[in-house]
Amino acid sequence: MRVVRTVEQLREAIGFMRRTGQGPVGLVPTMGYLHDGHASLLRRAGEMCGTVVMSIFVNPIQFGPNEDYEAYPRDEQRDLELAEREGADIVFIPTVEVMYPRPIRSKITVSSLTTRLCGASRPGHFDGVTTVVAKLFNLVQPEYAFFGLKDAQQVAVLRQMVDDLNMNVEIIPCPIVREGDGLALSSRNVYLSAEERRQALVLSRSLQEARKALEEGRAATTDEVRELLTSVISGSPLADIDYAEVLTFPELEPLEGNFPLTRAEGEIIMALAVRFGRTRLIDNVIFTPKEVAALV
Repeated sequence: MRVVRTVEQLREAIGFMRRTGQGPVGLVPTMGYLHDGHASLLRRAGEMCGTVVMSIFVNPIQFGPNEDYEAYPRDEQRDLELAEREGADIVFIPTVEVMYPRPIRSKITVSSLTTRLCGASRPGHFDGVTTVVAKLFNLVQPEYAFFGLKDAQQVAVLRQMVDDLNMNVEIIPCPIVREGDGLALSSRNVYLSAEERRQALVLSRSLQEARKALEEGRAATTDEVRELLTSVISGSPLADIDYAEVLTFPELEPLEGNFPLTRAEGEIIMALAVRFGRTRLIDNVIFTPKEVAALV
């Protein structure tokens, strides 16, 4: 495994891998403090690609003024050990000065998809995400890029960017990885106190109960699903709900009023964002068209 920290080193390392026939190239962008969810992305990339590039960069332009950029957890040595163990070939660890040598005046904005869910409560966040990912795509020129579906909105936004701008890369969504008790893995879980960690299980539990209610016919409309999600989450005293939504996926269009959930075409997402103290957690469940049809 080769660790590179400059644009020149990155391009040289990737160029060598391509010249020696070790393609296609897969990119796994991360902000570090890696966990088993990131490991699953590396393993998927290794199955599909001859060269796996992982980036580790806490991107300042996707954080708002009152968010946790400075406090975001970092542990480079631990990250490198996991990356090597899971088969990364190149790990790119740039500084802010390498990624943004001058004040950045160009950003990529994806409209519509970024106005709901996390985009509504974190204005400007997705502009920072799309811009840094576009920079990484330009630097690495990967055939494939791997992202976890825990942040399903991010996956939808990046797919839209790639499609709209004819970027020569395929976004590969990968399943959510959870702890044994159901909590979705997140680098931010380290912020949780023991009691917050216990109560945070309400996210996955509420999604499971809503799914069961749909399958058993006890909920048939989006309003009923939202009410069920909110009711279950509100049973945890420390939970502060940011949103509990039911939308089409990947369009992220609302299914309003008494619209029967079972008649929606395509995929459907139940998505949550909930704060526990200073920690904001997200989770979701996506129904495939086949699963939607089975609810009829």
